[in-house]
Amino acid sequence: MRRWWILAAALVLAWASFGTANAQAPVALGGGSGIVFDDGSVCTLTTIGYDGAGQLVGFTAGHCAAAGAGVAAEADQQAGTVGSVSFVNDQLDYALISFDAGRVNPVNHVGSTTITGVGLPAEFPAVACKEGRTTGQTCGLVYGDVFGGATWTLSQICVIVGDSGGPVVVGSTLVAIVNGYIAVPCLGPQVGANFTRILDDVAYRGGPGVGFHPI
Repeated sequence: MRRWWILAAALVLAWASFGTANAQAPVALGGGSGIVFDDGSVCTLTTIGYDGAGQLVGFTAGHCAAAGAGVAAEADQQAGTVGSVSFVNDQLDYALISFDAGRVNPVNHVGSTTITGVGLPAEFPAVACKEGRTTGQTCGLVYGDVFGGATWTLSQICVIVGDSGGPVVVGSTLVAIVNGYIAVPCLGPQVGANFTRILDDVAYRGGPGVGFHPI
């Protein structure tokens, strides 16, 4: 009888060890990380952090995916879906992502870019940089609010397909996101929505994302 209990205990311990060894560790995600949607499209995460309700959320470009789309980390797709798109604003071209806090390790440093806060739109002749999953960090002269309306900022930053959603920073301050380019990829001016404008829209809409602050 005693030997039977010893064998049973050993089996339980072995099963527990197997489960622990195969448990999926949280994936690291931050501003500049590549993200993959369930339709296979790939974009860049703008930033990640917590909203006023303590929910883990992030942002990317709105044209990357529709509301309800699942999100995975490009660097660790085997981890599966770790979040979903909660809301898309087509006019400002941004998407809000709600993440599973138990499956994501939020970070503020990706590649050559660190995000420590959110700031007002950059103006000429500042130099801004972006972090994209396709072209990494590239920097260029800021042209500013060329269109008027305090919504879009143009800069001479190289961006191509897949960089959409990438953070545009001055130093370590997030000022805008990558939405696209004019005329020629990498050579044409980059166009990005001002991040304070995005946060104003999130606050007006209400719900997830209100009170957001980067990790």
